[in-house]
Formats: sequence, structure tokens, C-alpha cells
Amino acid sequence: MRITGGNAKGRQVGAKKAFAKSEGGHDLRPTPAKVRKAIFDILGQRIEGARFLDLYSGTGAVGIEALSRGADNVVFVEEDDKRASLISKYLSSFSLNLSARVISSKAERFLSMGSGPADAGGFDIIFMDPPYSFDEWDRVFDLLCSGGLLSERGVVIAEHSSRRAMPDEKAWLRLKKRYKYGDTSLSLYTKIDPTEE
Repeated sequence: MRITGGNAKGRQVGAKKAFAKSEGGHDLRPTPAKVRKAIFDILGQRIEGARFLDLYSGTGAVGIEALSRGADNVVFVEEDDKRASLISKYLSSFSLNLSARVISSKAERFLSMGSGPADAGGFDIIFMDPPYSFDEWDRVFDLLCSGGLLSERGVVIAEHSSRRAMPDEKAWLRLKKRYKYGDTSLSLYTKIDPTEE
């Protein structure tokens, strides 16, 4: 798994087998390089100086790439202690650890705390990539929308199976566009402009 752009372009983020099975028995499904590249093509200039939240981090490759491409800071949330430790190791080896925080926690527990970055204002980009078998999207969106986690002009990107139907609207989030890459899809959400109502 190689970083596809930015200062760390070409650097290897471990081998899949190193992250393999979680303590809870969940297999790892790393975001493919072409999809990771697509994520940052979609985000464009938004990534520069952004506060980025990488939920269900897995290998941490998406969050590491966000730092590589100019994000100001990234919070990684990964429930498996071994994977969280490996993410910390790679951040340190790439000299990116000062701009990152790794939290070993279930994403739902983290979201229920409802607190954004330490400097307030919320995250500019929230990326969510749970297992494809995940069936609690509604709960996650509810938790996300009940806290002040997203900045005023922030966006949410959900990576999911192309076979999964995602909501067009949830509380103050609205689906802006869906991108399909074979079995993988990305759904981009933005805040609803109250002046549209």
C-alpha cells in the first residue's frame, strides 16, 4: 500500500498481512490506491490546511495520505489496538506524528463524545470507511449529526459497497455526489445551506 501523492508519495504503509485480522476478527479491506487517489481528486484544494478525521482507520493509509497532501492535522480512530499501534509507528517513521493523533476506540464511541479538534471549529473533512458488512450507517450518521464535529463548510466522504443504498439526506447533511469504482463507491455529503430551505 503506497501513498499516491504529496510529500510521502511512494512510501509504503506496511504490508496488508501486518494489519490482517483484528482482535475482533474483522478482516482488513484497505482502500485501493485508485480509490485513495480519487478521494483526493474529489477533495482538491480542500485538503490544504484541513482538519481531517479518519474513522475506521484500518491501515491509516487515507489519513497518512491526507497529511502527505497538506492536511494540517489528522485524527485517526481505529478500534483495534494492534492496528492503532501500527498507524502510530508509520506516522513516526514518516515524521508525520506531530500533526496526528491516533485514538484506539470504536468509531461510534468517539462520535458519541461529540467533540471536534482541540482548537474547536470542527473537522473540515470526515472520512468513514467501515467494513462492507457494516449495517449501522443510520446510527453513525445520527451520531455525526448530533455533535459539533463538522466545520461550517466541512464535507463527509463515506466509502462503501456499491451495492449499498446510502441516504440522500440525513439531518443537516445532504448527498452531493456519488462516485463508483467497481465494487467500491464514495458518497460525498455537504452541510445543507439553511438559506435553501
